Amino acid sequence: MSRVSQLIAFAFGGALAFTLLQSLSACTEGRVGLGQASRAFDVKGLDIGAERELQRFYDTYDQYSNDVANERQRQHFRDAFRLVQSDYVTEVAPAVLIDAAIKAVDETKSQPHSMDPRMLVETSLDGMMAELDPHSSYLNPDEYKETHIITKGEFGGLGIEVMMEEGAIKVVSPIEDTPAYRAGVEAGDIITHLDGAPVKDMTLSEAVQLMRGRPGTVIRLTLDRAGFKSFDVSITRAVIQVRSVRWRLEGNIGYVKVTSFTEQVEAKLTSAMDAMFAQAATSGKPLTGLVLDLRNNPGGLLDQSLFVSDSFLEGGEIVSVRERDSSRDRTFMAEPGDLSRGLPMVVLINEGSASASEIVAGALKDQNRALIMGRRSFGKGSVQTIQPLPVEGALRLTTARYFAPSGHTIQARGVPPDIVLTRAVPEDAEEPDQVRSEADLPGALDGDAMAERAPLVTLPRENCPKVGPKGDDFELGCALVYLQAGSFAAFLNVVPATVQAAPVVQPTL
Repeated sequence: MSRVSQLIAFAFGGALAFTLLQSLSACTEGRVGLGQASRAFDVKGLDIGAERELQRFYDTYDQYSNDVANERQRQHFRDAFRLVQSDYVTEVAPAVLIDAAIKAVDETKSQPHSMDPRMLVETSLDGMMAELDPHSSYLNPDEYKETHIITKGEFGGLGIEVMMEEGAIKVVSPIEDTPAYRAGVEAGDIITHLDGAPVKDMTLSEAVQLMRGRPGTVIRLTLDRAGFKSFDVSITRAVIQVRSVRWRLEGNIGYVKVTSFTEQVEAKLTSAMDAMFAQAATSGKPLTGLVLDLRNNPGGLLDQSLFVSDSFLEGGEIVSVRERDSSRDRTFMAEPGDLSRGLPMVVLINEGSASASEIVAGALKDQNRALIMGRRSFGKGSVQTIQPLPVEGALRLTTARYFAPSGHTIQARGVPPDIVLTRAVPEDAEEPDQVRSEADLPGALDGDAMAERAPLVTLPRENCPKVGPKGDDFELGCALVYLQAGSFAAFLNVVPATVQAAPVVQPTL
């Protein structure tokens, strides 16, 4: 598998940004993207066995390089190899890493002494990192520079979050109110062709470059969707300005949608809550509940995910981070102060809710602050650290897993809803809808095997009224009915369903 199949990127038409399915950084301050923390290059030396394996790579370098005297690139590989050996979340045998690096170079079928040293080392690092989990990768200097772009909340392109999976581009989530979202692109769709050209032989960078373009121009995507025949969608490119927080009143219930955890969230969420309470007071209808909508939210900044969680908690644990070296473990705690003033809450999630969204949902669920409604979240619970390398570029290296207050890891299992809302199979579907998750990715890290609490109930979302600006949102309708009912029993009197009897289930990992 090539490096590009291991990368995750936003296809927004701006620059590639490897902050998609972001993972919690172990950094505790600053505007650090989940998965975008940087550490000083200070790693352990190599033991005798690792040095012996490294020499095998040097032999390959001498065989293929057209400049064997280039010690800079030789040292570049050594630095990356040392970092993986020191900091990767699990221990990996040195021989496994070196075998992968050498294989990647051999597969270029280059002639002896014909490869540029920089390209040779980049190819070998691609191969070595591909041996790890799907979220670890080597970033060349251009890619590293582009990792800082997305968190400002404004960029151009289609408005979809994508990743490469088994030679195809998978849509992780469309961003609300963007061209892709309005065109009907859904989480889990597989993009097989771009303007008729197959993507199976493209790198992720090449595919994203094709999706970029001048605002106002059109690109045709061919999509595979579970249960349907392949179909085309034409999307007009545009400059994307992400409104990270939206709000409105649904009668006497507040509705807040967080689309992504950009640096705008803290100020905009605070402003939204103040405005909702003010508008409710003016109308003479005090707020009686709050819906926090995290559906199709792929994640974002660490400090913003912690802020949103803390905004509705009076204390307790939000999330903990556990590394291979337990001395680096840390726990983030909430402080007193609830922006919602204690209102009953429902949090909406689905398979497009990932990483930072799962931190928030997991914290509010485990602290019994909110009822979680929808479908199991994506399950992105690993922690990436961006480590600049001394020579050039960086490694995006999985260094830890994060855990909800209950002790469950979110990795490969996601956040299970308290009330599961299933979707009806469309009449023209060929087979039942099957949504892919983190656990389906090749090489994904395992989750834990702890038993989890069974859902209170599973019901078709179509049992609830359609609400929202377009009158088409069943899931929000379920949330509003629940809050208006005032209790779970009263909710079931309004919405017919079958209560699940099993009090505890063993998760499938």
